[in-house]
Amino acid sequence: MVLDRRALLLGAGSSFVVACSGRAADNGHDTAGNAAAPRKTPSVTGGNPALIPSLWTGFKGSFVQPDGRVIDTGNNGVSHTEGQGYALVLSATAGDRDAFDRILAWTEKTLTRSSDPLYSWRYDPNAAQPVGDPNNATDGDMLIAWGLMIGADRWRERFLAERAAAIRNALHDTMLRQVGNDLFLVPGGTGFEQQGRLTLNPSYYVWPALERFRAADGDKKWGAVIKGGEALIARARFGQHGLPTDWVDVAPDGSMSPTPGRDPRFGFDAVRVPLYLAMAGRGAKADTIARFWRGFGAGPIPAWVDVRTGQTAPFALSSGAMVGVRRLLGQPLPAPTPQADYYASVLQALAYL
Repeated sequence: MVLDRRALLLGAGSSFVVACSGRAADNGHDTAGNAAAPRKTPSVTGGNPALIPSLWTGFKGSFVQPDGRVIDTGNNGVSHTEGQGYALVLSATAGDRDAFDRILAWTEKTLTRSSDPLYSWRYDPNAAQPVGDPNNATDGDMLIAWGLMIGADRWRERFLAERAAAIRNALHDTMLRQVGNDLFLVPGGTGFEQQGRLTLNPSYYVWPALERFRAADGDKKWGAVIKGGEALIARARFGQHGLPTDWVDVAPDGSMSPTPGRDPRFGFDAVRVPLYLAMAGRGAKADTIARFWRGFGAGPIPAWVDVRTGQTAPFALSSGAMVGVRRLLGQPLPAPTPQADYYASVLQALAYL
């Protein structure tokens, strides 16, 4: 379940190569023997939800088909539970019941699994068997449940609340793994456990959704899950700048490292980690990320950084992703701008939510 984000966060006209190790001292980053004093990161909770209806209208027109399928334009037009979930969250927040119902109907018809209340993670219209992988994606399931909860509250629909509860229960019953004293959410039901090691994705912890889950079901059910996610965020800090990578391995002794065989980057998945934290009032937990981003001042921020070598992407974050940066840093959010890409559009919309 690895989505190729390489082409998704290109900043218009921004092409550069930055060797972080070479400019760190000039920008206040930590260097060996010369640690910069950390600046307090505000726990930002406020976006600008009043803009969601107009943002949703643009997103719907660009990426949602009439039948409710959400198109990931950066991944050959596939659809996935992530996109369906984001669309449910945004349409419910915007009060667009017609679109919400169509998105949910397509999701239920196409991606529902007979084995449990979770969903097959991807639909590829170009494949002979469009739903060829029955595995789920935990973040997609979580986003769908969150969207259903927002819809249930807005429209007072009991069946939406019941469907959301079934998804939450299935996630809790099947997607948790214990390592020492920590309870972690695995990214999917299969493929993320090998020889006692777990492979995790920090961006699959959708913090505002988890807070809604805890409010609905109680701390007894979700408190340990949230605590495990906090442990992941606190310990999955690698390289000179202490950044999480897109994929993280947890050894049986609880130690963490970038996942072997994958690029050790703070990149296209991990960029959501600080955004989700800020949305849930947990921005202070992204302190190292905030310090890294502040180091670029008014200049472009690279779309990824290799935590081992310090090499950075030759292109910048999109303007959509930059709204999330500003939210974490407690800076005024700019007026929304049209985003031609699905993922950049999602990141922008979430930053205002």
